[in-house]
Amino acid sequence: MSSNDFAIRVQSLSKCFHIYDAPSDRLKQMLAPRLQRIARQQPKQYFQEFWALKDINFEIKKGETVGIIGRNGSGKSTLLQIICGTLTPSNGSVQTNGRIAALLELGSGFNPEFSGRENVYMNAAVLGLSTREIDARFNDIVAFADIGDFIGQPVKTYSSGMMVRLAFAVAINVDPDILIIDEALSVGDELFQRKCFSRIETIKNNGATILFVSHSGSIIVELCDRAVLMDSGERLATGSPKEIISRYQKLLYAPSDKHKAIRDQISLADKQEKLSIENAPNKKHESIKRIQESQESFDPNLIPSSTISYESHGAYIDTPSILTQSGKPANNLIRGRTYRYTYTVKFLENASYVRFGMLIKTTSGVELGGSASASSIQKSLPYVKSGTVYNVEFRFCCTLNPGIYFLNAGVVGEANNSETYLHRLVDAAIFRVQPEPDSLATGMVYFDCYPEIEQQI
Repeated sequence: MSSNDFAIRVQSLSKCFHIYDAPSDRLKQMLAPRLQRIARQQPKQYFQEFWALKDINFEIKKGETVGIIGRNGSGKSTLLQIICGTLTPSNGSVQTNGRIAALLELGSGFNPEFSGRENVYMNAAVLGLSTREIDARFNDIVAFADIGDFIGQPVKTYSSGMMVRLAFAVAINVDPDILIIDEALSVGDELFQRKCFSRIETIKNNGATILFVSHSGSIIVELCDRAVLMDSGERLATGSPKEIISRYQKLLYAPSDKHKAIRDQISLADKQEKLSIENAPNKKHESIKRIQESQESFDPNLIPSSTISYESHGAYIDTPSILTQSGKPANNLIRGRTYRYTYTVKFLENASYVRFGMLIKTTSGVELGGSASASSIQKSLPYVKSGTVYNVEFRFCCTLNPGIYFLNAGVVGEANNSETYLHRLVDAAIFRVQPEPDSLATGMVYFDCYPEIEQQI
């Protein structure tokens, strides 16, 4: 990538924090090693090292929207703070190309004693705006924040929602080349969140680069071009949002004794994928194009290459299949017809409060809808004995417009006094809805819309 093409470049980035057991150890660390060297003794270390980031490398192109996801403590916020310049790295470097506007910790950079108005001018000045530029944009900032007369009150009187409204309003009104957001949009009501996402989409369409941290997989799938999976301070994988979210969820629900093995699998797959992805899927994509368009059918070559299996907690899902009403296999479907999605679940251990589920997603990972076998734990299967096998079937009417779609399969139950996945298959099955001649439908879902147009006289 040339020097003019990148917005953010992170090279061999590491960050180490010193952890002290007691405040006095910090003073000892300042003084004792010097005295020990003078006395020709081996200097003693009074702290423990905690590496929040370990050799992180990636580049983000101008105009790209990239999401970062990972468990709590994976180093996401530390990474963003170093990119923004509020933390210094222990090793490595970060290069940025353009004006950065950042929305990090809630209310960071706000003086609680200052009014909202004073904080707007102070924060906008820090982001590089002149007083004249702030004057010209102040009304837009206040209108977006929509906190009324509180703009003249001290920030210490604000609720958390009011604070994030004002912080976001400032950040998006400085015309940033790079917008960095760290989970701040989880605060606020639904209407304000939708308002924020709409503004983010506008900023994205205007060519800005966006780096976005969230625990919400659906938000990353919806907003981002690429995603980065982090865990324990390391970058495990980079790829399409849909693939990365699936891997994140597999890691999130992994048993503790298998966590390291799954981490290693994800990291290895990320390295191998870059070598094989250009060759392996070609035959499958070619087979998709050759599908007959006149009737429902089954193409044995139309199989998902992105299937991910969660670690089992005493159950195992097998043979996910799509069938016609008469029981014939089908993966080339016709809009408007009803199909049967089936799979078997074998229980390897006793299980309590068991429910089964299915989910339909787009190729980009957007969740379109699905169903569960019970609406609540109270209505689930109270007990399932080890060795039992269940045949699970969900009937669904195909109300989707032409395209490629994926199906998930899952079984949940109680483990360690909480509900969790006993087993889950992401992208367990794939199907194609065939095109229809002269169809007027648009989008993904068919709403049976009919146009009525007549000329006024």
